[in-house]
Amino acid sequence: MATSFAVHPTSHYQRLSTKLQKGNRDFEAVERSAVAVFAVDPYNRSRNHNIKKLEGVSTGEGQFRLSLGRWRFRYDIFGKVVLLSYCGLRREDTY
Repeated sequence: MATSFAVHPTSHYQRLSTKLQKGNRDFEAVERSAVAVFAVDPYNRSRNHNIKKLEGVSTGEGQFRLSLGRWRFRYDIFGKVVLLSYCGLRREDTY
């Protein structure tokens, strides 16, 4: 039986999300996909998602990162609650 997690955005995440929705038509669909992943498998125990636990990042700063194409989502997990802290595009100077 799959365990369900509650997904909650921080106020910072909400501001970023609002900006991204205005300038990117595909963001809303990507965000829905991300929330679906967080609700079912935020620890990536199924190994089906591009989720990485970030080293050197303390709790509350987005310890986990989900990559969906060019989009990045950072979040923390507190018990059965996933707290979204960041959403954005991959930096152009990454590669």
